[in-house]
Amino acid sequence: MTTTKYPGAEEYVPSTGDLTAVAAAAEACHGCDLYRDATQTVFGAGAPHASTVLIGEQPGNEEDLDGHPFVGPAGRLLDRALDDIGVDRESLYLTNAVKHFRFERRGKRRIHQQPRRTEIVACAPWLTRELDLIAPELVICLGAIATHSVLGPKAKVTELRGRTVELEHFRVGATVHPSSVLRATDRTKAYAEFVDDLTNLFERA
Repeated sequence: MTTTKYPGAEEYVPSTGDLTAVAAAAEACHGCDLYRDATQTVFGAGAPHASTVLIGEQPGNEEDLDGHPFVGPAGRLLDRALDDIGVDRESLYLTNAVKHFRFERRGKRRIHQQPRRTEIVACAPWLTRELDLIAPELVICLGAIATHSVLGPKAKVTELRGRTVELEHFRVGATVHPSSVLRATDRTKAYAEFVDDLTNLFERA
């Protein structure tokens, strides 16, 4: 089995310290093949010097069409959870480990496909630049893809959720992706656990 090697985003990431200019440059990124089928690049959004950054997996169908992160069903559940714990989304910066929507067509529907490790690695320079420019105190990883993108492929959400670890420039916390709450058999229990995780993490912010 061969693994596709992508050139990566490094050559597309400008040296500017202007986050808006970095976001504009990301629109032209061809660091992996996901740009070919996606509607557009979905870069991070929110407070440019937020003390807390939330990282998800990749844009979903609604995000791909809208151009902003966390505006679909998972984003609405996240908004509800943030409201429940008294955190203003506008004070945060939200982004994804991968900036293009990976999907499979089934008729007229576009079914979400998990990004591959090669795509996560190819897109990593964008996330690195975002974190460098925002300089947050706390990074919260939502789900395994985000956790792997920050802490490496061996990091496990099940072992880390609800607590933080110290890195050189910021603390990192982890919990499940809100989409997993939507898929849970017992959604009420899964949502309560998700809110508990966020409560614990923001108390450390």
